[in-house]
Amino acid sequence: MMKKIILTMAITALAFSVLSGCSKKQEDISKETTNKEQSHTTSDVDGDKATENSDMVTITHEKGSVEVTKDVKKAVVFDFGVLDTIQTLDIDVELAVPVDSLPEYLEGYNSVINAGGIKEPNLEVIFEFEPDVIFISARQESYYDQLSEIAPTIYVNIDARTYMEDFTQSITNIATLFGKISEANQYLDQINTKVDEVKHLAAQSEEKALILLTNDGSLSVFGPGSRFGIIHDLLEVKTADDTIETSTHGQGVGFEYVSEVNPDILFVVDRTVAVGGTNLAAQTLDNELVNGTNAAKNNKIVSLNPDIWYLSGGGLTSVSSMIDDVKTAIK
Repeated sequence: MMKKIILTMAITALAFSVLSGCSKKQEDISKETTNKEQSHTTSDVDGDKATENSDMVTITHEKGSVEVTKDVKKAVVFDFGVLDTIQTLDIDVELAVPVDSLPEYLEGYNSVINAGGIKEPNLEVIFEFEPDVIFISARQESYYDQLSEIAPTIYVNIDARTYMEDFTQSITNIATLFGKISEANQYLDQINTKVDEVKHLAAQSEEKALILLTNDGSLSVFGPGSRFGIIHDLLEVKTADDTIETSTHGQGVGFEYVSEVNPDILFVVDRTVAVGGTNLAAQTLDNELVNGTNAAKNNKIVSLNPDIWYLSGGGLTSVSSMIDDVKTAIK
């Protein structure tokens, strides 16, 4: 009888052991499955993070958005304001630019790849250069689609009426691509301070200004909303004529017009210096009608550097210099 009891107890213990083993095994399987699911989920999250931390950055501009690598090694630059900013921020990048049209203060780049004419990019050279990004502006606008087929192309446009917003966005785009955000912000802060100073001076002054471009003997004037509208739209200098037509090349005028408007300040951009010609502004404007204006009598005919004002506005150095020019004139 005792043997039967012992045998029964042994069988019961063995059965319990088997069941416990099965349960333990099932628990291990469940844990393994759970771990795999968690691993898969973690992988998905990491994948999302990888997407968020992609090596590409989205740049939005007037013609849309483009994806550009964060590690730009090669850039084609037709907009001299962009090239100005690259120089100012000491950005290390291999460049192709319209070498023959470089402003004097950017001539340090005259030994880089020649990307073609200022209005006619050399598509073959640019294609062979294999750029990571291309910067253009109005002079190359008609080539936008063709250049976009070669590399992500950013169209730079700074409107006079939204000057600081557009300018800041352009600088931010460049700084983002080349990892210079902190440095760019320091320059932008300095420029914003200058803008406020000049606005204050302009508000206190009653002087009215006229912006005049001379082109190998001919004259054209520019007002608010124009390519030189920073003077009126951003810096708020009063205009001597608020009826000037807004156009790319300005409104053609004669010397009689200048005399009748009689500006207190005459800002002069000599296009001949920038693109060539024989009749310089000093010769063109040396006549009785111009010399009889308040601007001439008060020694306020202000020559603006055409390299800065005509060729390369929109850069960190050029915009700062433009503001300084206006500040000096209205003091």
